Amino acid sequence: MKLENSTVLITGGTNGIGLEFAKQLMQHGANVIVTGRNPDKLDETKRQFPGINTIQSDVNNPDSIKALYKQVTSQFPELNIIINNAGIMHSVEVNDKGVDIYNVTEEIETNFSGTIRMIHQFLPHLMNKKSSAIVNVTSGLAFVPFTVSPIYCGTKAGIHIYSQALRLQLKNTSVKVFEVAPPKTNKPLQTGIPEKSHPRDMKVDKMVSLSIQGILNDKLEIRPGLANVMKWMSRIAPNFFTEMIDKRISKAKASLQH
Repeated sequence: MKLENSTVLITGGTNGIGLEFAKQLMQHGANVIVTGRNPDKLDETKRQFPGINTIQSDVNNPDSIKALYKQVTSQFPELNIIINNAGIMHSVEVNDKGVDIYNVTEEIETNFSGTIRMIHQFLPHLMNKKSSAIVNVTSGLAFVPFTVSPIYCGTKAGIHIYSQALRLQLKNTSVKVFEVAPPKTNKPLQTGIPEKSHPRDMKVDKMVSLSIQGILNDKLEIRPGLANVMKWMSRIAPNFFTEMIDKRISKAKASLQH
């Protein structure tokens, strides 16, 4: 997949993995548009990186996605790549009677429904391009459960399967479907359980660099570092990571009680 002179739209692009994708894609000669819900973060991103185009948008809101589509295809008709990166991760205890049932599905709306809405809205435009791509950012946790964040894991596993099915449906079109499944990086999502950084945490710039190389080489499923191990261990020894992660979380919870 050629990235030079491509026009790329990245959801959730004002920090972490999304912002790193934006920075490195510009270095590869791409024209980059990032979206986010927070106007202050968008302004800060634009201040730090004047070459990035910023648009306020919320993947949770179908009307916002429609407005984004209208604006982007009007201002950037050459758009040929979308990166569905917007995501949130909550700590959810299923036996917590105080959980708000109106908000408990927020991760589903952002991580799963938002990604699917973006694809269905932009797909007709992408199919009219000679070369185009959809890049779905999932997680190594799509393959093994993280007990603290069961809904997050479920959404990423869902997008993993959805990406495979979408790839098959689009196999005879100009649209390539990539999946990037990051391992835990040095800029993790908030989980609600304090975790110290670990030397084995992958640097986010390295993770994105490996992902971009995968895209350039048409590697459709990209699992940098430990994420690849997690995928294969989930098949070879499905209980190994589950038990290891559960012990780690139990230890972290116990330390908070002392």
